[in-house]
Amino acid sequence: MEILTPRGTRRSTRIRVEIAVNVTSLDRRRSFAEKCMVLVVSAQGCGLRSSRALPMETPIMINDLPGGGSVTGHVASCLPLGNDGKYFLVGVSLYSHGNVWGIANPPEDWQADASNAGSVNPAGNGAEGPGKLTVNKKVWPYNLFTEGVENHSGRK
Repeated sequence: MEILTPRGTRRSTRIRVEIAVNVTSLDRRRSFAEKCMVLVVSAQGCGLRSSRALPMETPIMINDLPGGGSVTGHVASCLPLGNDGKYFLVGVSLYSHGNVWGIANPPEDWQADASNAGSVNPAGNGAEGPGKLTVNKKVWPYNLFTEGVENHSGRK
């Protein structure tokens, strides 16, 4: 089922990416440290693929961002990917908003949150410096959806 989401209900544009990161739980009661793949990013968070489900509200640190930075957030959602239980899509809400992902020309709606990105420690300086990602929205997987429309398979 396709769900059409009005542009006004999103806080910022989502961008499909593939960024390998290290994710670590900051809660000693919920031990977790794993190399994960970030699949979708926004100025407020991300969706990452993990081999383990993470409990809601678990505080985490994401390391090895483009440019060598790190950022903290908490688990906002966790859904199985497929029926085999092999992977989970973990939604992360960041404590510091902005372009922590190193996207070279971020959407305009990311700029409003750029001043809150204080906990990110980028290694590269400048907008086009080392570790910056360039997004071409006319090639796969960015061209799968029309502007303002996303497909959330399995959601009701």
